[in-house]
Amino acid sequence: MQLLETIRFDSGVFSNLELHHKRMNNSRKALFNCDDEINLDLSLSKFVTKIKSHGLFKCRVVYDTQIRSIEFVPYKIPQIKSLKIVSCNEIEYSHKYAVRDEINKLMAQKGNADDVIILKNGLITDSSFANLLFCNGKQWLTPDFPLLAGTQRAKLLELNRIVTADIQLSDITNFTKARLINAMIRFEDEVDIVVDNIW
Repeated sequence: MQLLETIRFDSGVFSNLELHHKRMNNSRKALFNCDDEINLDLSLSKFVTKIKSHGLFKCRVVYDTQIRSIEFVPYKIPQIKSLKIVSCNEIEYSHKYAVRDEINKLMAQKGNADDVIILKNGLITDSSFANLLFCNGKQWLTPDFPLLAGTQRAKLLELNRIVTADIQLSDITNFTKARLINAMIRFEDEVDIVVDNIW
C-alpha cells in the first residue's frame, strides 16, 4: 500500500507544507506504525533548485514507510462546471491512498458531468479529487465528514474562513454555488459550480 501527498509548488514556494508534513507522518503512524518522522521540508528542499521553470507545479510525493518518489508536474487549474451526485456508503478514503479504485468506479458514473459529488450515508462528502464548499449567501460551509480532510480545507478552517456542517442532499437547494478546493486549488481560484449544474 502506498500513499500520496500532492503539494502546490508555485514560483519556487511550497504551500501548506507544515500541514502536508503532519498528514504524511500521521498516516505513516496509523497505517505502518512508524514512530519516526520524515522531514518533508528537508526531503523537498534538494529539488527546489532543479526546477528551472517558473509557474505552477504539482509536487507528487509517493510514500509508505519512507518516501519512494518525488516528481514535479506542470499544473493548470481545471475547468469544472457541473457535478453529478453518486452514492456509496462503503467508500473509505481517510488517508490519501495512491490507488483510487473506489473513486474511479464512482467517476465512471459521472455521465456528461465534469465530476461527481460523493454521497455517503445520506451526507455530502467530497468530489472525486477535491473538498467541497457551499455558499449560502452569508458564509461558506464544508461537510463535517469529508472522505479526506484536505490541507487547504484545514487551512481555511484554521483561518475561520469556512465552517463545518452536516450537509444532506436536500440541503443543496439552499445554496447558490459549490466551490472545489484541494492542495492545488485555492479558495481564491474560485472553481465554482452553480447549484443548477448539480444533479
